[in-house]
Amino acid sequence: MDSTHDEPIVPGNMSNGCTFGHMTHERRRAPRCPLIASVEVIEIATDTHLRARISDLSLTGCYLDTTNFLPVGTQVRLCISHHDATFTALGVVASCQPNMGMGVRFTDVQLDQHAILDKWLAELV
Repeated sequence: MDSTHDEPIVPGNMSNGCTFGHMTHERRRAPRCPLIASVEVIEIATDTHLRARISDLSLTGCYLDTTNFLPVGTQVRLCISHHDATFTALGVVASCQPNMGMGVRFTDVQLDQHAILDKWLAELV
């Protein structure tokens, strides 16, 4: 946005259906791709378990559709199930939209889990 116009600059969609996001202030490091999958979210500090679904996935994180959200900064373990595989990673809640969902940034993904994530994302391209 420049100072003479109030219109936001809207990021465009990539040809594979992946997008860099719909919000004007997002600074994504990797494109996110639409993927519906079930996820178990485990809050590290309290061992609280939540069930949700993801709607977007990228190399650096995912978006969870849920009305049960955790505060920004909460450390979590994610177990995402899709087809016949489960992807597990540590993450931190990076954004939260009450009654809608939350964005989680991956903080620790083991090498064998990267292979699962890469395979899923390649299928979406």
